[in-house]
Amino acid sequence: MINLLISTGGSGGHVIPATILYEHLKKDFNISISSDERGVRFLDKNKFKIKIINVPKISKNIFFLPFQIFSIFILIIQSIFFLKKKKIEIIISTGGYMSLPLCIASRILNIKLFLFEPNMVLGRSNKLFIRSCKKIFCYSKNVKNFPEKLKKIISVIPPLLRKEFYSTKVNNNLKEEIKLLIIGGSQGAKIFDTIIQESILELSKKYKLKVFHQTSSKNFDSLKNFYLKNSIRNELFDFSDNVSKFMSMSNICITRAGASTLAELVFLNLIHIVIPLPSSKDNHQVENALFYQGKGCNWIINQNEINNKNLTDTLVNIIENKSEYLNKKQNMKNFNYQNSWNIINQKIINTINEN
Repeated sequence: MINLLISTGGSGGHVIPATILYEHLKKDFNISISSDERGVRFLDKNKFKIKIINVPKISKNIFFLPFQIFSIFILIIQSIFFLKKKKIEIIISTGGYMSLPLCIASRILNIKLFLFEPNMVLGRSNKLFIRSCKKIFCYSKNVKNFPEKLKKIISVIPPLLRKEFYSTKVNNNLKEEIKLLIIGGSQGAKIFDTIIQESILELSKKYKLKVFHQTSSKNFDSLKNFYLKNSIRNELFDFSDNVSKFMSMSNICITRAGASTLAELVFLNLIHIVIPLPSSKDNHQVENALFYQGKGCNWIINQNEINNKNLTDTLVNIIENKSEYLNKKQNMKNFNYQNSWNIINQKIINTINEN
């Protein structure tokens, strides 16, 4: 069986797709996963064969540049020995600077390299290696900053979803109760724990309301106090919890624009307002949100324009304007008609075997 390494790390946006790729490929390949220390927190050490390659975060301070170059050089040497020892024949990188040493080592050893880009903007790490990879898996041919002459190496696949989403039972129609889901992503979103509280209060006065709120553990107490003080039913959870369970119980969502989260919301036809992270590299969260907006699947509010009134007005409009609500749900259904586990599985395996 061919030895294949999935290189990942950093945020959940990189690691979750790596675990999905693992599930798709584990029957056909002998798979290992490499990650930095940050990414390991999203991995089950009992389930995956993990190699930690802890690439230091690249600083913009030029005084640290010589040390960083030396560190990466050492990691490239270590990666070469690791790849040779494990007899790795194929590498799939989910992007990020964490994969740099392994991707460089793969070129030195002439190991087949495949890339994965879930965002609608080509990541900087992936951009370094698109001329030497066999294929790059994307959700569209229209990825920004992608060299036109290299688009032939794009292999378009439906958005990757964790396997449990295909069996998730959903009951998210607006009926007597508003069940609001708030998702801040793996990095957390302080704005979701503060500025939207006024809108939640307004909703609680107009409708029967329950809130499912994803946040970091350090904010649990303050949020719990807010909901308790205002007699709003709620359930708090963190990124490691089963988000599909909360999505299946919700009928409206406020979210960041991570590629995995948007793919999951659209697949479950869950109506959502997107507030993209304005500091995301190359503005990729805005582009992710615009991609789905172009399919008629969401509402977008820019973070620098958000206030209590426009967020509350948007939420009330969604609840009261049933035709627009149902139109968005139908658009999401139309977008996902070819998204099945087997279709994606065969597409990925065939692409790897053909190259």
